[in-house]
Amino acid sequence: MKKIKVAIIAGGYSAEREVSLKSGWAVYNALNREKYDPEIWDIGKDLDLIFRKRDNIDIAFPLLHGRLGEDGCIQGFLKILDIPFVGSDVLASAMAMNKKISKEIFKARGLCVPRDVLISKNREFSLSGIMLELGFPVVVKPVAEGSSFGISICHNEEELRKGIENAFEYDDEPLLEEYIKGREVTAPVIGNDELEVLPIVEIVPKPRYQFFDFEAKYTPGATDEICPADLPASLEEVVRRCARVAFRALGCKTWARVDMILNNNKAYILEVNTIPGMTENSLFPLSARKAGIDFSGLLDRLISISLKAYVHS
Repeated sequence: MKKIKVAIIAGGYSAEREVSLKSGWAVYNALNREKYDPEIWDIGKDLDLIFRKRDNIDIAFPLLHGRLGEDGCIQGFLKILDIPFVGSDVLASAMAMNKKISKEIFKARGLCVPRDVLISKNREFSLSGIMLELGFPVVVKPVAEGSSFGISICHNEEELRKGIENAFEYDDEPLLEEYIKGREVTAPVIGNDELEVLPIVEIVPKPRYQFFDFEAKYTPGATDEICPADLPASLEEVVRRCARVAFRALGCKTWARVDMILNNNKAYILEVNTIPGMTENSLFPLSARKAGIDFSGLLDRLISISLKAYVHS
């Protein structure tokens, strides 16, 4: 049987370059060599590889986290070159990456989201107005960045000022949100026409971490990841329903991870990750294992779903 040639696109130019490379190599090593012939394209170094090898690839597997990878850019590039790829299309990727736009869509679908204020480097804003609108604590985050880069939880005016300055280093438009105290969970979703929500993961950073930041995400042992999350049946169903609605609302394809905060039996949607991490510490493979799907089987399923969708598009 002819092997399926897979181009794993990793690296890139964003602040998440090193995480992307770890995801890329993890996927490369896990692909079944009896079925797949994989290679890694680090477009941060070898962008021309796509042009030189595009006729010799059956499907691309983008694992570019953050800007120029998760925001629709690489997806548009692959569509122009008519290369099938794993994951969401241009529009869904772009909307999911922009937290403000995705939140407006979620609200329109009846989902709960934290109250927010969007500010800009190019427009005047009032700290007193923000404090009056949101109270404290305030979560400050770049509107379009991943892996918790540039995020701060601010408890007073001075921390808020510093948090905004920090966020401006990553994005011209920080999003400021009310802090929702509760349990943080994530729901991995697989599928296109029919969606499957894999076992829900609860994320509990160790006490020395203020929240699930970059260090907590990628330092072994820094976070307790409880899978399946110990939730009442009624709340688990709320999480699963919200995950499916959020996935559909953005028009996601193949796979995504929906992050939420649970408070008073409500699920507040934080964001949808259209290219979840796939390192040894990542949540999506953990959830799949709990569902009885090993890493190789998970990759096989994602590629099969994507190729089937491409044939019928």
